Amino acid sequence: MNRTAMGRRAFLGRAGGAAAGVLLAVGCNETDSRHSSTAPRPAHFIDTHTHFYDPSRAQGVPWPPKDIPKLYRTVLPELYRSQSVTRHADATVVVEASEWVEDNQWILDLADKNSLLIGFVGNLPVGSPEFPGLLRRFSKNKHFSGIRLRDPFLKQALSSAEFWPHLRLLAQHGLELDINLGPTMLSGVTRIAKELPDLRIVIDHIGNVRIDGKEPPDAWRRGIAEAAARGNVYCKLSSVVDGAGRKDGSTPTDVSFYEKALDVVWSSFGEERLIYGSNWPVSELYASLDVVQNLALQYVGSKGASALDRVFWKNALTFYHCKLQVE
Repeated sequence: MNRTAMGRRAFLGRAGGAAAGVLLAVGCNETDSRHSSTAPRPAHFIDTHTHFYDPSRAQGVPWPPKDIPKLYRTVLPELYRSQSVTRHADATVVVEASEWVEDNQWILDLADKNSLLIGFVGNLPVGSPEFPGLLRRFSKNKHFSGIRLRDPFLKQALSSAEFWPHLRLLAQHGLELDINLGPTMLSGVTRIAKELPDLRIVIDHIGNVRIDGKEPPDAWRRGIAEAAARGNVYCKLSSVVDGAGRKDGSTPTDVSFYEKALDVVWSSFGEERLIYGSNWPVSELYASLDVVQNLALQYVGSKGASALDRVFWKNALTFYHCKLQVE
């Protein structure tokens, strides 16, 4: 994909409240002529949930498994850029899925060489004696944004004496916490947010609720509302097509199928604390990246231009403290 030539470098500085008022000079904005989607578009576009890895390395990869050939292949920024989409992302935040500590460095090295990668959510052993030293090491890299925790580890960790001091270290370093968990564990998010109000937290994949076009479960609704009542909690508008769970090519592409679930997170978090993410390439098991993007664009676009800009780039800068540089 060709990038728009710019006569100078343009920067979006450390986010926070200032992000909304900064003008960005953009590249990677051209539209693929093979698409004619009428989905509205934000001024800029940051995808906050991608995974990159390379099974062809000598050491291989711990994830994804070999028995999922659609995922078990070399997945690098060049492949992401080559996807046939209506709107190419200006940048992405990578979320690490490998449990190997040195794979954090592998992604950071990739980010140092590729301007598409502006943030990195690492995978570090919270609660272990090694965690403080590893956090100090990786947080020195400007691309390191925070870490991710996943269910079922979270359920056990909440009662661990070592867990809480380590999360406090995250907050002290100005880093964030992604949490990927099931609907029944949303209360854990609320507890962490209450105990650590200075820690920025985002719920990945809208809490992994099952989406079937019907009213979502009451327990999930309550969990989302309670978490959203804490001002330091955001929600990632990601893995939405995954929630339909259809790998047979029948994934609905009409946004109305997803609206009942999306309306819940919208009413709870609003345009100020929702962030777009694709969950690519995992999302390809269910739908193309173009479908994933356009569903989100159509839903958020119906809320107005301000919502589009917040959900698709401004909130990402605020939450991840990213710096976006475009030549």
